[in-house]
Amino acid sequence: MRKRVVIVIVALLALAGVVVYNRSSDPPATQSGAGGQAYQPGGRGGPGGGVRPPMPVEFAQVERKPVADQIVLVGNLIGEATVQVVPRVNGRLQSVSVKLADPVRRGQVIARVEDSEIREQVRQAEASYQVAQASIRQREADLKLAKTNLDRSRSLYERQLLPQQTFDDMQARYEAAQAQIDLARAQFEQAKARLDELKITLSNTLIVSPVDGFVAKRFLDPGAFASTNAPVAAVVDISRVRMIANLVERDVRRVPVGTIARVEVDAFPGEQFKGHVSRVAPVFDPATRTAEMEVEIPNQAFRLKPGMYARVQLTVESRANALTVPRAALVTLDGKNGVFVAVKPDAPRPAATTSAPGQGPAMTARFLPVEVGIRDGDAIEITSGVAEGAQVITTGSGALKDADRIVAAGSSQGRERENGRAGRPAESTR
Repeated sequence: MRKRVVIVIVALLALAGVVVYNRSSDPPATQSGAGGQAYQPGGRGGPGGGVRPPMPVEFAQVERKPVADQIVLVGNLIGEATVQVVPRVNGRLQSVSVKLADPVRRGQVIARVEDSEIREQVRQAEASYQVAQASIRQREADLKLAKTNLDRSRSLYERQLLPQQTFDDMQARYEAAQAQIDLARAQFEQAKARLDELKITLSNTLIVSPVDGFVAKRFLDPGAFASTNAPVAAVVDISRVRMIANLVERDVRRVPVGTIARVEVDAFPGEQFKGHVSRVAPVFDPATRTAEMEVEIPNQAFRLKPGMYARVQLTVESRANALTVPRAALVTLDGKNGVFVAVKPDAPRPAATTSAPGQGPAMTARFLPVEVGIRDGDAIEITSGVAEGAQVITTGSGALKDADRIVAAGSSQGRERENGRAGRPAESTR
């Protein structure tokens, strides 16, 4: 029993020591400042009487500069023309005279189909053609003789020296000779047409390039069987390339045909290629709600290649001498676009031509509503609300409200504010 009492007493003493230790290690709830006032971080004022110090800010001058409204799109480059070169006759390839990336001209022979059989057919057709010509000459001679006999018979018949039946026979022979020569001439035309057809077939054994360009791919080698359904090679014309991109509905009216375009590709960083919008589709894709657009880029040096991933900048509007502020200066307060300017203490509300702030005592931030025009990178056009030469707040503007106290960064108060932030005690946490 005595042993249990000792154990309980030891446990109570240990618990009491833990409580006393925790209480002695707890920091004060608040750190007192000068004059015994409680410090309240970020407060403008409160029960303790603390006031937020002026906020350090940076300024920039409202100035005039050229600005442009641009649309940036991405897409792939394609050649001016990409043609699959297909033979016009079936047969085994006798030779293929081009390889990958070879330059070719329009009409240049790139392959040949074996033509020995067709050449034999051409020789037979030429023989038939010559027979038809000889037949015409023979029929012409027969017709001439029949006409002579008919004329002689007519003379005798008119003098009643020849019976009617004999004269009729001579006239029938003449008409038959005329029919024979008509038939011979028709046969001659038939033989000529057959010969021309075979000559065309023979010429089709030469596979030629239909466009100027380069061999993009070779599909068949010599000895392979070629048919009218199997291409021998692909030829691409890259003297001019096209970029295919998609325009959203709100941008279609802003991009008419002829708009100047500047194209960039990863293969040539920092370099721009000039082109223009050549076509805009008259319909929208119902799935993407976009319209297809083509940009044509001259490519005389053949540096741009079909299949490259490209970015295009379209300048849809520009100003040569616009009033601008940095993007960091533009803020939205109560649903209105505007900028902050600085005024000295007890000064009236500033006009749009507020002068540059000094490096002296704290000032007050005032909000000026503005009308915004073109947004060009870091520069934003201001159409009304502020005048040229005004000093607007940039760094720190996003955290300001109207009538906040400010000080120029780099001034003595601004440095003290930064030092105060660095030396401010942090709240204790458990």
